[in-house]
Amino acid sequence: MLALSRWKIVLVALSVVFGLLFSLPNILPSEMVSKLPGFLPRQRLNLGLDLQGGSSLLLAVDTEALRKERLGDLQEEVRTVLREGQIGFSELSIAGGAVGFRITDASQVDAAASALSKVGGVLKGGGRDVVVNRTPDQRFQIAFVPQAAQEDARNAVAQSIEIIRRRIDALGTKEPDIRQQGADRITIEAPGESDPQKLRDVIGKTAKLTFQMMDETVGADDIANNRIPPDDMLVQSADGSSTPAYVLKKRVVVSGEMLTHAQQAYDQNGLPDINFRFNGQGASRFATVTSENIGKRFAIVLDNRVISAPVIQSAIVGGSGEITGNFTVESATQLSLLLNSGALPAPLKVIEQGTVGAELGADAVRAGEISLAIGAALILAFIILAYGLFGIFAAIALVVNLLMMFGALSMSQATLTLPGIAGLILTMAVAVDANVLIYERMRDEANAGRAPMAAADAGYRRAMTSIFDANVTTMISALIMFSFGAGPVKGFAWTLSIGVVTSVFTAIMVTQLLIGWWFRAAKPKALPIA
Repeated sequence: MLALSRWKIVLVALSVVFGLLFSLPNILPSEMVSKLPGFLPRQRLNLGLDLQGGSSLLLAVDTEALRKERLGDLQEEVRTVLREGQIGFSELSIAGGAVGFRITDASQVDAAASALSKVGGVLKGGGRDVVVNRTPDQRFQIAFVPQAAQEDARNAVAQSIEIIRRRIDALGTKEPDIRQQGADRITIEAPGESDPQKLRDVIGKTAKLTFQMMDETVGADDIANNRIPPDDMLVQSADGSSTPAYVLKKRVVVSGEMLTHAQQAYDQNGLPDINFRFNGQGASRFATVTSENIGKRFAIVLDNRVISAPVIQSAIVGGSGEITGNFTVESATQLSLLLNSGALPAPLKVIEQGTVGAELGADAVRAGEISLAIGAALILAFIILAYGLFGIFAAIALVVNLLMMFGALSMSQATLTLPGIAGLILTMAVAVDANVLIYERMRDEANAGRAPMAAADAGYRRAMTSIFDANVTTMISALIMFSFGAGPVKGFAWTLSIGVVTSVFTAIMVTQLLIGWWFRAAKPKALPIA
């Protein structure tokens, strides 16, 4: 095993070069890194929240609000299906988690049952997501099956994570850590973002945008006496006008999902507004509705509040338009950001928020550097004092191990946290442990009367099983922590996983080459550790 094979020399040399190149950007100032040649790596380690400072949030997806919205959509779908089938009905309402209604003509009950078979959607695993029940007195009840609620919650969490990521990225925050926790919770760590309220303002808004026609046939007296037609809805005003609320048609003409782009701009009076553009489907719908309703008003609704209520002057066929209102440059920019990132599928409730100051993060970095330096010094001192020259070889391998670890972490753009630093220290100890096993086995072989070269070779061969067994169990533990852990636990597991691979490589390959060179140069009569 101590033969100086060419492939071993090349492999170790490449490993050292890899470690140096990918670790170097972490040492150089940012100005120098930006001036490096294009073929050289520029990736740097990202510092976690506990090292850099920043904000953290724990959010919960409001599944109850999601359920109510889905029931509301189902109610409108039922209304549409029955009207298209010219089936008379009454008492359409939501009660007990189901949509209920009565067919007014007994002869149309079977036709209603047939029409309602198309209501709802299909579950991922197959089957309808709603169940239609016929009850006495020509009544029907339609409810979502339990699997549909679970699927909706899972989809809502996954969509929310992606939308939150887009919103935070637009703020310029680097490497936010966004992950699911439990069934309906989301944890967010935004290093470098010192204002958690800013995160809440951007993340917490649902940003559900709809374009709906107004029903101007409903007067103030009707609103005061709550005489709102079943096809209409009363929506609060936020457009700065004297009108406290508007009566709108429930039917959504165009939704925010059909927007392709929104940006802050200025109107003809120099006031901030938002320019938007629809996709093909949205442009076609908008053109049809505006051409059929010239002179009438439509509403732009954001999160159930009317932010603009213009009069349609002419058909809008270009697929673009503008939203005017009481905007400042900042509010228009923020709303554009929200519209571009998409609407959240359900409201998010803030369960917990926290802030780590930059000074506290700097203290943590210093503490981590000190602990890493002390740990490395003690490990190096022990291995050199215990094994002399071979201990120096092990110390060199340990330095190569650190270079490779930092290089791998930088290349993978890992986020280094305090637990990650603990993982670095632990992997150094694991690396030295492998050398201890090898050297102690060499010592036993030499004391048993073997020649120096044979004793060294046997030390490597016979210690290999124990080394691999120990590191495989460590790797399994790290993989379990990475799969089921969150935040700092995951960072620790990732650092530990990389460290296991690099420490086994350096403890065996690097020391083999160094000891092989020593044997070739010195031709010793005895091992220095015997």
